[in-house]
Amino acid sequence: MSDDIFERGLAKRRRVLGNDYVDQSMRNADPFTQPLQELVTEYCWGNLWHREGLSDRDRSMINLAMITALNRPHELRLHVRGAINNGMSVDEIREVLMQTAIYCGVPAAIDAFRQAREVLREMGEI
Repeated sequence: MSDDIFERGLAKRRRVLGNDYVDQSMRNADPFTQPLQELVTEYCWGNLWHREGLSDRDRSMINLAMITALNRPHELRLHVRGAINNGMSVDEIREVLMQTAIYCGVPAAIDAFRQAREVLREMGEI
């Protein structure tokens, strides 16, 4: 693993997801899960999230839609926070989730709305 790419990824991950979440993820890593934390930090946050062509805001929009489609509520909650941190408005988050109702199915969108609403309330956004 490249220390530079890992550190760049760690900084981006902290900026988008917040220090508390990243610190907890790293602190909770054990010999079994540590390689996954390193992989995610380096390749996802250190490489992909630094590519030109899409802004962090755009990447957040895409993530909200994909994570809804995959029905991953824990990750959706995390990325709703990231979307706000990346400059998305509550209205934009709602519109992305509305789009998922058509393309991913209403049950997926209902669950996504439920999770997003809880996070947005916790953040004081609604």
